[in-house]
Amino acid sequence: MPAAGIAPLDRNFGRRLDQVVDRAVEEGRIVGAVILVARRGEILHSRAAGFADRESEKSMIPDAVFRLASVTKPIVATAALALVEAGVISLDDPTAKFIPEFRPKLTDGSEPVITIRHLITHTAGLDYGFRQPANDPYHRARASDGLDQPGLSMAENLARITSVPLSYAPGTSWGYSVAMDVLGEVMARAGGATLPDLVDRLVTRPLGMHDTAFVVRDRARLVTPYGDGPAEPVAMGEHHLVPFGEGGAISFSPGRSFDPASFASGGTGMNGTASDILRLLETLRTGGGTVIRPETAAAMTTDAIPGLETTMPGWGWGQGFAILRDPAAALTPQATGTWRWGGVYGHSWFVDPTLDLTVVALTNTAIAGMMGAFPDALRDAIYGWQH
Repeated sequence: MPAAGIAPLDRNFGRRLDQVVDRAVEEGRIVGAVILVARRGEILHSRAAGFADRESEKSMIPDAVFRLASVTKPIVATAALALVEAGVISLDDPTAKFIPEFRPKLTDGSEPVITIRHLITHTAGLDYGFRQPANDPYHRARASDGLDQPGLSMAENLARITSVPLSYAPGTSWGYSVAMDVLGEVMARAGGATLPDLVDRLVTRPLGMHDTAFVVRDRARLVTPYGDGPAEPVAMGEHHLVPFGEGGAISFSPGRSFDPASFASGGTGMNGTASDILRLLETLRTGGGTVIRPETAAAMTTDAIPGLETTMPGWGWGQGFAILRDPAAALTPQATGTWRWGGVYGHSWFVDPTLDLTVVALTNTAIAGMMGAFPDALRDAIYGWQH
């Protein structure tokens, strides 16, 4: 468990952090990374390391653009809560109020009510294909996790998701899922605009997140994506599988970012920079800025599923990301109330509000940049924690 009296950000934390990054690049576990560490809004450490493209030896740059995968979720969740504040939607609205055709059933054939609150907290009974073995229902239905199948429409993907029975009655359990994609379509229909336009108007433009969007605004700065390989990361082709969990795999189609016919995935579809993500997280940490009210930001960053267990020991869930309940159970030096998440293209981030500490680590290597030895070592280097 966390060491008593631990003192993060001592004079040596930057050196420890650089050692972790350099070692991961040298050992071929990640190809490149951009790391930002801020306290009370002041950037104390920044680093661009490794390659944006290994084959051409193109160095990583601080303002590199990454496919954000699930780093999209807190951005879209913030926009959703802005719509709640404006009275456009309510967290207790049934999803079917806005998407009448989206009526998935339980295994007994009954049709429960799925609310917007269920969607934003991942308690709707939905799932992700990458969490299931190859022949399970989401794969048989060819439902997309929002990372593959360029050209797939939202209408078709919703029909595929609806055809799969719910995993549990909404509100009775927690399961990471395509719920944010469904929420994105709710927002679009309720808001009378496309999801990209809503997010731009409500979040990214007001915050000056100029490089973050559902389209890639500067392809020259877009990093080459890599997937974990047996010896070293492998450059992704247009249809690339990366093993994940027990019997599962994540399906990537990097070219999806350039296909305007692909549905706007509220869970995984955006692109952006580390500095833009830091700006969003700092805005939420300090009360929501001009985007959402302080009480909304407080609710967003508080455990919203007390009594329910996630698949991550010691962690609950807020409205867009995980919330730390028990540092000892989670084997982390972070303080209770820390919020964090990541993205399968190779990203991790966290905010420790007790220390006014915000950390963003974007890499171009799936899955090693998101979970496991690298992000854990980054965290421990910042806190000076040995365990």
